Amino acid sequence: MQLKTFRGNSMADALASVKRDLGSEAVILHARTIRVGGVIGFGAKNQYEITASAGAPGSDFKQSRIATEPRPVAKPVEVVAPAFEPAKFANPTAGKMALPEPVEIPEVVKPEPPVVQVPVPKQAVRAASVRLATRADLRPATEWAARSVDEELASIKRLVGQLLQEQRLAAVRGGNSGVLSGIGMSDPLSTALIRLTDRQVSTTLASEIIGEVRDALEPSELEDDTVVRSMLLARLAARIKVTGGLTPPNASGGTLIIGVVGPTGVGKTTTIAKIAATYKLRHNKRVGLITCDTYRIAAVDQLRTYANIIGLPLKVALTPMEVTSARSQLADCDVLLVDTPGRAPSDQKRLDELRRFIDAAGPAETHLALAACAAEGVMRSAARAFGKLGPDRVLLTKVDETDTLGPAFNVLSELNLPLACVTTGQEVPDDMEGATAERFARWVLEHPTHGTAAIEA
Repeated sequence: MQLKTFRGNSMADALASVKRDLGSEAVILHARTIRVGGVIGFGAKNQYEITASAGAPGSDFKQSRIATEPRPVAKPVEVVAPAFEPAKFANPTAGKMALPEPVEIPEVVKPEPPVVQVPVPKQAVRAASVRLATRADLRPATEWAARSVDEELASIKRLVGQLLQEQRLAAVRGGNSGVLSGIGMSDPLSTALIRLTDRQVSTTLASEIIGEVRDALEPSELEDDTVVRSMLLARLAARIKVTGGLTPPNASGGTLIIGVVGPTGVGKTTTIAKIAATYKLRHNKRVGLITCDTYRIAAVDQLRTYANIIGLPLKVALTPMEVTSARSQLADCDVLLVDTPGRAPSDQKRLDELRRFIDAAGPAETHLALAACAAEGVMRSAARAFGKLGPDRVLLTKVDETDTLGPAFNVLSELNLPLACVTTGQEVPDDMEGATAERFARWVLEHPTHGTAAIEA
């Protein structure tokens, strides 16, 4: 068996050398990563080394053993036919002159061939038993052998992982806009890029962020997973604009009017109840509620239930003129929250009607509510349709109902609107917190958590 060692700057290069020299039937016996070059360990580079053979070891031995192993020879078996007894068919009245009686000739039955038992030599039986015992016991004979097997398995596992990672990285690079094309990337940087795409961050956006991380770090820092992760979180946070939470009441010297708009099913009414409870219970402000959502069944009853529990006045407006009247009746409130009906992004007629309600309310802030659990295309369509109403910030709801915030990150990056608050459950008012760029960046890179924090004014 001929063994050869091949080296390359990547595992793909080393495998290509093996295939080119030994052919596609080559057998890889060992693979490892080595450090070459440099002075006393400094400046050394990683190289990949593969030990391979042109054929499977042990195949010639098996063929020669089968060809030379003697086979037992069966002894010939003698088959003795039963003797014919003529007296059995003779006439019992011997000595009398009589015609012989007809004799019934029995049907001749062909005898079955006897079973031939070939004796097996004792040596063959003993050898077979030894082979069976050897095959049944698969444990290594010594501790050194067990350790060697574990090292080989770990090496193969690393090799397969590196191959899969390089394939995925090549696929990511092939689909981007060329930001990272032809650029050598360290292992931590490659892992970060794959992590972003796994979290459903768009390929173009992920490539741009990884490019920023690469340009901000020194070559030695790019080899440190901790440093790369820290810089990656910083670059993600830089892409998110936040307001720092809810606006402090009476900042403008009058009633703070907040309108909430968004598509159906994003949780606008529950979110308004959380905002109202925050201003009332945590900031001790006078809060009033106006609802225009008279289309959805029991929508008014739901908000009235919240208002009764918290102790807030509630006005129901069926027309834009009634919204103006409700504003006048609640003019002594510090904060006035306006709940609007949900609209489909494609229903332009209903959106124009909703615009008239918003104009009548005259809010100082218009919050666009988007559900984090919605598909990216749905969020983008809603943001485009409701953008005509002039929202100036975003409320991200139902963070607890999604496994990744990558799609929401993509949409927020395109909207260029600051994120005010996020909701993480149904509890009023606990499951809501003011958005911070650093916390949201961690949520994008990892899984969203269910913990809540106090909303800072």
